Amino acid sequence: MPRLPLPVSDVRVHVRMNIGACGPYALLVADFEPPGPGGGLELLNAVPRARLPAEYLPAVREGLLEGLGTVAAAVLLTDGGHHEVDSCDLGFRIAGRQAGRAALVASGLLPPREADALRWVMWPGRSRPRHRPRGASRAR
Repeated sequence: MPRLPLPVSDVRVHVRMNIGACGPYALLVADFEPPGPGGGLELLNAVPRARLPAEYLPAVREGLLEGLGTVAAAVLLTDGGHHEVDSCDLGFRIAGRQAGRAALVASGLLPPREADALRWVMWPGRSRPRHRPRGASRAR
């Protein structure tokens, strides 16, 4: 199993979807490191329950597994946030998936162009993603 080659800290994901009046909401901040000897995904949570209820951790884990694919990593959740009405498993699964993909881009395991698909993620060294208005064509 491939391993994350270097640490990637301060990966920030803020999922805010508007489907009708409200939609999935999730906020995660995570540090990624190469895993310990066991490999696989190691997930540690240092976020108080008031900011990230334990009920969302399985969805975060599923999303991280999807985002990291076969790459082993140790992940420390350092901050989070939820909304009493708009948060759900889907939002936290999306956040986990995007955080995992971001760690792969930032560590060089995915090409930089893959960052274009990461709509809600920032990490040190990433320039602010540009959003085009709906219906606008790409400049050629």
